[in-house]
Amino acid sequence: MRETPKQQETPEHEEADPAFPGAALAYDLAGCLRFYSRLPVPRLPGEGDPHAVPDFRTLPRMLPLAGLILGLPGAVTLLGAWGLGLGPFLAATLALTAGILITGALHEDGLADVADGFGGGATPARRLEIMRDSRIGAYGGVALVLSLALRIGALATLLDRVGGLAAIALVLAATLSRSAALAPLALLAPARADGAGAAVGRPGRRTLVTAGALALMLTLLGLAFGLAPLGGALMLAMSVLAAWGVTALARRAIGGQTGDVVGAAQQCAEIAALLALVAAIPA
Repeated sequence: MRETPKQQETPEHEEADPAFPGAALAYDLAGCLRFYSRLPVPRLPGEGDPHAVPDFRTLPRMLPLAGLILGLPGAVTLLGAWGLGLGPFLAATLALTAGILITGALHEDGLADVADGFGGGATPARRLEIMRDSRIGAYGGVALVLSLALRIGALATLLDRVGGLAAIALVLAATLSRSAALAPLALLAPARADGAGAAVGRPGRRTLVTAGALALMLTLLGLAFGLAPLGGALMLAMSVLAAWGVTALARRAIGGQTGDVVGAAQQCAEIAALLALVAAIPA
């Protein structure tokens, strides 16, 4: 049997001498950006094959920082459209469009597949079969519409209430949601032996602790930029709770996790984080 990345003892970039200080962390950050977006990330000095299957035993430790980077284009778009006087609804819509273009709708695709599979399948096997179908059904279409509407509505409301601080909220939501979406990978075994969830491996304890600590630090940074402490705490708590809810649902529906489940967890966590902040800010 051919060895997969999850079966190797140590990631390749940790076996060799580092090409520069912090090289292993830089490689993981670059890997996160390649995996989670369409950004043209160049090969770093001393890095292995940038197109190889990512090793999620260590790579997600830099996911919070990658989430921050991926949230920046949407935040800049939000501020630019707001500054041009386009109004909160159009500004929020354009910001979300920018984010989706950067990620290639990766997480939205996962949400739609999970909604179709969990909603339309009667058995775990049938649900997994539906999730692999590239076509979008009624459940998936409704889930996408609701996801877009809730996020646009939340961002527009935040622009109305706190102005430019909504951009900080957008970046923080992108960071926390991707970090929280590690929950299915950490808590569930792959639902398919031949799926992406099995191929990339599962994050270890040290990776999860590092990712959690980095996410907490970035939340505190958001507070330093003017985000209310209660709002930041609620965003963190609700994003984790939403991802845990998707994880529990996946355990019951398919007995494990897939890449689509991770995408659905990210979407639910991002929605929960933004709605939590809206609830924490008086009208």
